[in-house]
Amino acid sequence: MDIAQKPAAASSRVAWTVVVGIMLVQALVLHGMGRIWLCSCGTIHLWVGDIRSVEMSQQVTDWYTFSHIIHGILFYGLLRLLLPRLPVLSRLAIAVGIEAAWEIAENTPWVIEAYRQQALARGYVGDSILNSLSDTLSMMTGFALAALLPWRVIFALAVVMEVVVGYLVHDNLTLNVLNFIHRFPAIEAWQSAVQ
Repeated sequence: MDIAQKPAAASSRVAWTVVVGIMLVQALVLHGMGRIWLCSCGTIHLWVGDIRSVEMSQQVTDWYTFSHIIHGILFYGLLRLLLPRLPVLSRLAIAVGIEAAWEIAENTPWVIEAYRQQALARGYVGDSILNSLSDTLSMMTGFALAALLPWRVIFALAVVMEVVVGYLVHDNLTLNVLNFIHRFPAIEAWQSAVQ
C-alpha cells in the first residue's frame, strides 16, 4: 500500500466504524424504548408478503423494504448535491444517521398512533429491532445502488418500485408520506379494498 492509499483506507475504516456505531446506538435506543428484538411470534422470516399480517414490520423484510431502498436513493442524491466533495462513505455515514434517527422517531408512541390512523396500519405496533435494523440496511442498499448505477437506471428503478408496490398492496413511500401529512378519504377507500 503506498502513502496515498493509507489516508483513504483510514478514512474508510472510520466511516464504517461510524456506520456500525450508529446502528448499535439505533438498536440500543429502540431497546430502551421497549421495542422487542424479534417478532413476538417467535420465528424469523426473511419476507412477509401479507400487508395485513401482524408480522408486518416485525420480520427481516416486507413491502416497506422497498420504501427504505428509495430512502437510500434519495439520501444519496441529496447528499451528493449538498456535499459533493465529501467522500461517498462519509456521506453514507450521514445517511445512516438520518435513517437511524427516523427509525427511532418512527417507533415513538406519537408516530405509531399517527400511522394507526391510516387504512393499512390500523394494527401497527411499531417495528421490531430486527426489522428496524433491516430497514437501515435496505437504505444502505439503495444508497449503494445510487452510487454505482447511472442516474437514469436508479430513477427508473425507484419509479418501478413505487408503481409496482403501490399496485400490488395499495401502499408505497409516496402514499405513506401523503397519508402521514393528511388523510385523504379517496386514498383510504382505495387502500381499504386491499385483500
